[in-house]
Parts: sequence; C-alpha cells; structure tokens
Amino acid sequence: MTRGKRIYVLDTNVLMHDPTSLFRFEEHDVFIPMVVLEELDAAKKGQSEVSRNARQVSRFINELIEQDRTRRIDQGLDLRLPQGLRLDRSAEVGRLHFQTKVADAAANGRKRGVPDNLILASVIALRDAHPDVPVVLVTKDINLRIKASIFDIAAEDYENDRALDDFSLLYAGHNELPADFWDRHPELRSWSERGHTFYEVALGKDEDWHAHQFLYLPGENEIELRVLRVANGKATLQIVDDYRSGSHTVWGISARNREQNFALNALMDPEVDFVTLLGTAGTGKTLLALAAGLAQVMDQQRYREIIMTRATVSVGEDIGFLPGTEEEKMTPWMGALTDNLEVLTSPQEGGAWGRAATNDLLASRIKIRSMNFMRGRTFLNRYVIIDEAQNLTPKQMKTLITRAGPGCKMVCLGNVEQIDTPYLTETTSGLTYAVDRFKNWEHSAHLTLRRGERSRLADFASEVL
Repeated sequence: MTRGKRIYVLDTNVLMHDPTSLFRFEEHDVFIPMVVLEELDAAKKGQSEVSRNARQVSRFINELIEQDRTRRIDQGLDLRLPQGLRLDRSAEVGRLHFQTKVADAAANGRKRGVPDNLILASVIALRDAHPDVPVVLVTKDINLRIKASIFDIAAEDYENDRALDDFSLLYAGHNELPADFWDRHPELRSWSERGHTFYEVALGKDEDWHAHQFLYLPGENEIELRVLRVANGKATLQIVDDYRSGSHTVWGISARNREQNFALNALMDPEVDFVTLLGTAGTGKTLLALAAGLAQVMDQQRYREIIMTRATVSVGEDIGFLPGTEEEKMTPWMGALTDNLEVLTSPQEGGAWGRAATNDLLASRIKIRSMNFMRGRTFLNRYVIIDEAQNLTPKQMKTLITRAGPGCKMVCLGNVEQIDTPYLTETTSGLTYAVDRFKNWEHSAHLTLRRGERSRLADFASEVL
C-alpha cells in the first residue's frame, strides 16, 4: 500500500448501487474483501438493476486486470478509468487491492459465517497490517456502520452519488421577487407581442435566474413572470398565462394556486421538452400533467398519444407473473391514472353513455407502458409521463430520458418523501439528480409544488399526522 493515502474498503451494497464507485476515490486506494466478490458473484444472475450492476462491477475489475498484466494481482491494480467512462477526478490514481489472507471473523464474539462480520474482520486485519494508513469502511448499510463503530472502525456512507449536499438547496423553480424589484430595475425595457407582455432586465448580483424559472411579486403590484432566456447578463421575462379563471382552463382543469398555474404554463409550452414536478401527495402533479397532455393530444394534436409509466418497486423486477398483456400487467400500479381520469372524463352531457364513449376515446390515446421494457425504444411525437420518479436511480433516469425522440415531451412526477427503493435518499434520487442537472438547460422547467389541494381533511391530516 502507498503511504500517505487512505484505504477505502467497499461493501457489496456500494458496488451494486454504483458500479463506478471503484473510480470515485481519486488518488486513494480501494480494498475489496473476498466476501464482497462472493456476494457479487451470487447477485450477477437475473435481469434486475442490481444484477446488471453486479455484472458491470465484474467487467470493470476484469478490464483493470487486462490493462495491467505486468503486475501481479496481489500487488494492486492501477485504477485507471476504463475507456468511455467520464468522471471528474484528479490525474493521480490509486490502486485496487483484494483480500488475499483469511481473517478470523469469530474474534471478539462475532458470529462466524455472517458476511458483515467477515467484512469487519478483513478491515481489522487490514488496519493491523497498515497501522500508519487510515482505513475507512464505506457502506450504505446503517447497521454495519453501527457494528463498525463498536469495534472502533471508521465507517462512512457512500456520498459520491449525491446530486447535492443538502436537499433544502434543491432548485425550486420559482422565486419571490423583492418588494422594490421595479425600483431596482428602472432601466427595464417592455414590449407586447402576440398578446403577451415582455420585459428585459439587467441581472443583479443576487439574481441567479435560469430559463423557464418562475418569478412572482405579491402584494398590491402582484405580477407573475417567467424567465424566457438568460444571455449576456440580461434576462427576458414574460407575464405568465393565467389558468386560474374559468374561461381559461386546460381540459376543464383550472389552477387552484400560484404554483399550479406555473406548472400548467410549463406543461403547455411546446418549447419546454422536459418538465419535472416535485411535491407531496395531493398537490395535483398527476392531474395537471394528464390534463395538459390530453389538451395537447386531443385538442391541439401536438402529440400523437400519451405514454404513461411509473417506477414499480422494486424497479426492474419481472412483472411476468401478473396476468394479461403488458398494459394489463401495469394496471395494478396505475391507480393514480384511473383516479385522475375519472375527474377528467366527466362529460356535462350524455350521462353514462357519454362517459363510456369518452373513456373509450381516451383509452385509445393513453398507453400504459412498463419501465422494464424501455431499453431500445424511441418515443416520436409522444407526451411521456413518468410517475413515482423519486424511486429511480440516476442511471435509470438517464435510460428513460434518452428514449425521447423528435417532438417528444417528458414529464417526471415524484415525491421524495415517499422513496421506497433501498439505498436511495432525497439527495441521491434520480429525480433530484435530473432537477439539478437540467436547471440550466433552456428547454426544461421545474416546479416544486407545496400546497395540497385534495380536501380540507387531507390538508389537516398532512399537518398533524
């Protein structure tokens, strides 16, 4: 081992969560216990995301062995980035080491044969062999970190996959303007075009705005604006459309609050190809996305059909045991779609016959698809809704978004307070990752919806329970 470096011992769950974690420790050395290799081997069979990641780790290790044939494996392998893998890292690389000696897992009262105890034993043996080098166990298993602290072993969570350090710093998509906004910008230019009012303002020091960010000024001079573009220190703003009035609705749905009005503006804009709506239960994410989709498919004929999918927990597991076609297999997961369609397909005239005819017409334009079979597909002129996106990993999110073809609009919905996928958190969810990475793109928009609109009972329950 090289002196002056730290040694990071990786648990199996870290590698299966992020196969590129091997290369995320810059100039420091990485150590893999033998039991981790055995668990990777046991997990490699299958079509789940975990199995695919286990196979990818094995391929990475094999590639490192192939590119360093002159050195024996017990001397360590240089952690050079494999071809095609782009990561931010320093020029200096560490080495990958493997456990080559058996460690006593039963020491200090630990139960023999338990994988966690075997990992702890290998860490203790490694620490004893290199007393001058800090040894750190990296695991996403909280209980293993607790056990490590009992034996005075430094243990950390794997944090290199975090989109941001603190979830409270996530881009919200809308900002309140200061009361003296107009006084701060006496030089602003305004004009009207195609029934819309526009402003051009010079950006101040505190005005870090992004394209399709929404701004509002409450009070007597209340105004709601959208940032159309930011260039050369100036921002072009547009007064948003008001979808709160009964005469200006989207498929019969009107916005009940400011945030929903902002969301409908983003969903109905053909210049916005990617929309993310984040909010707690009852904020109207699915209803708004469906209403905007139906208006643009049925009325404006901007898109051919609506494709709706969602993350089924566990994502990637086989749904083949469910009866019927792909769409019928997904039906149990699509309760949100059914509930919202009942709101959207209530014709004023025609009674039960009119409702049945409307449902049949919409069924021909709304397709339910499984996330399991998305690879290799391309969506042309489709309006794609991805529900429960908080349960996606960044890799799965990339797989879905890259399915978009010409004329496609993608809408991601989710609530990070309801993450069900193991080892995903608010800061590592694929939805958080997408919001943070797309905020600077001129054809994307994000809204965080905070106000529930289901019922007074639901609102009170969310506050007190």
